[in-house]
Amino acid sequence: MPDVLNLGLLLFIPYRAMENRVFEALAAAGFDITPAQGRVFQRIGADGTRLTELAEQAQVTKQTAGFLVDQLERAGYVRRVPDPTDARARLVQIAARGHAAVPIANAVVAEIEAEWNAHLGPKKAAQLRQALTALREITDPYA
Repeated sequence: MPDVLNLGLLLFIPYRAMENRVFEALAAAGFDITPAQGRVFQRIGADGTRLTELAEQAQVTKQTAGFLVDQLERAGYVRRVPDPTDARARLVQIAARGHAAVPIANAVVAEIEAEWNAHLGPKKAAQLRQALTALREITDPYA
């Protein structure tokens, strides 16, 4: 009997393939963001997000998130600003260079999703999206 891959691995393989293509396209366009930095970056909200929230959502320690945000800030992808709701806190916001990288990543994601839709067909692709969206209800505490 052939080895049967568990669902987690079956979910991870296409995710990693997408992630690799996104970061290759970003690098080709002159953006030097690592996957670890990207996992924090993609969780920054429109108005900014506190470092503790970024760490929690990326499932890394606050120290790791701080290290990654420091790298992103030095490279001009993010900035830290005062939190208007708490004078003691700071928000991490996407800076101009970060905003310039987002459309490139989004275009690659759209291209890959179109390929997957063509490969699976519209019905299976819609079913996959519905199933994964439903699974998110029990796996993503930030949904």
